[in-house]
Amino acid sequence: MNRVILVGNLTRDIEVRYGQTGLAIGKTGIATNRRTKTSSGEQRQETMFIDITFFGKTAEIAHQYLKKGSKILVEGRLSLDQWVDSNGMKRSKHSVIVENLEFIEPKHQQSGNGNYNNNYERSQQKQNSSYNNQSNEVKHESYEQHYQKSVPEVDINDDMDRVPF
Repeated sequence: MNRVILVGNLTRDIEVRYGQTGLAIGKTGIATNRRTKTSSGEQRQETMFIDITFFGKTAEIAHQYLKKGSKILVEGRLSLDQWVDSNGMKRSKHSVIVENLEFIEPKHQQSGNGNYNNNYERSQQKQNSSYNNQSNEVKHESYEQHYQKSVPEVDINDDMDRVPF
């Protein structure tokens, strides 16, 4: 069985390209941390950087909602990438092909600019003040309600038949 589960932070914004068939391919990296204690009791942290690849709708949604630093959980499979570099040397590295993605950072921190909650609240205050001029009754949608409506469900199995390898 080839199954990998990682929790970490994106090391860079997701770069999306489209294959010849129109399939979206998103590439980025994830940094994972492991904390250990030495024999003397000293805390140590080991960070590992892993390249990850998204396909189809998952790539497009990840590109839209995630940015460098976003905390995510990915589940997928390990892949060995091999190539010949410009000096003619054979090179290889392992990466993860993402099959399942979960946004795990607090909702108030998820956004394109990292400050969604404050911007959302300010826009709601402006909107509410203009409604107050028209009526005493204002329906205020909570941030969580707005967020739940704005983030679509992702079914990555739709595009798995078109993965190019």
